[in-house]
Amino acid sequence: MVGQITDVPGIKVGNIENKVALTGCTAVLFEGGAIAGVDVRGSAPGTRETDLLNPINLVDKVHAICLSGGSAFGLDAASGVMQFLEEKGVGLDVGVAKVPIVPAAVLFDLVLGDPKVRPDKQMGYEAAAQATSEKFTTGNSGAGCGATVGKLAGLNFSMKGGLGSASIRLDNGVVIGAIVAVNAAGDIRDPSSGKILAGPYVTEKGTFLDSEKLLEQN
Repeated sequence: MVGQITDVPGIKVGNIENKVALTGCTAVLFEGGAIAGVDVRGSAPGTRETDLLNPINLVDKVHAICLSGGSAFGLDAASGVMQFLEEKGVGLDVGVAKVPIVPAAVLFDLVLGDPKVRPDKQMGYEAAAQATSEKFTTGNSGAGCGATVGKLAGLNFSMKGGLGSASIRLDNGVVIGAIVAVNAAGDIRDPSSGKILAGPYVTEKGTFLDSEKLLEQN
C-alpha cells in the first residue's frame, strides 16, 4: 500500500506537466475496463463523453479517465490517451476497431503561467505512456500543476491547489482509492474538524477569509 489510488488492483496513473506554463494532465488507466459513474457540478463544467456514463446507455465500461488543465482547450488531451490505448489494443470492440472509452474533465488554470500553452493530444499520450501502478507524484503534478483554491475573494487572495490521492484497505480486503485535482473556488477544510486548511488567504495578516461568510456577505 502506497496510500494512493494505484493501490486498487488494475489502476495505473500517469502525469505530465509543463512547469513553466503551469498546466498539465493526468491519465487514470483501467486497461481491463471499469464501470464508472459521474456527477457533473459547477456553473461552467468542461467534460467529454460523460454522457456515456449514464447506466441506460450501451457502453458499460471505461478504459481511462483524463483529468486536465487548460479549460475547454484541455479536453484535447483525452485524444492522446485514446491513441495510446488504441495502440495497445484496448477499447470497446465494435467489430471494425476497438474504441477506447476515455471520459475527461478539465479545470480552469489559464490565469497562471502561460495561457497560450494548454494540455494537448501529445501531452495526453505522454501521460498515458508514463502510467504506473506504483506510487506517482502529487501536488504540482499532472492536472494539479496549475490548480488554485480560494478564489472567491479574488485571485490576489488565492492559494496553490494541486493533485492529491489516497487509499484505504477495509477489513474485508477491499481497497478504496481516490484521486482529485483540487481547484476549488472556496475553502479546503478538514472534514473531521471543519478547520480551514487552504482558501482565500490574507498574506499581511497570515489568516484565512471564510468563504462561507464571503458568500453570505455577497
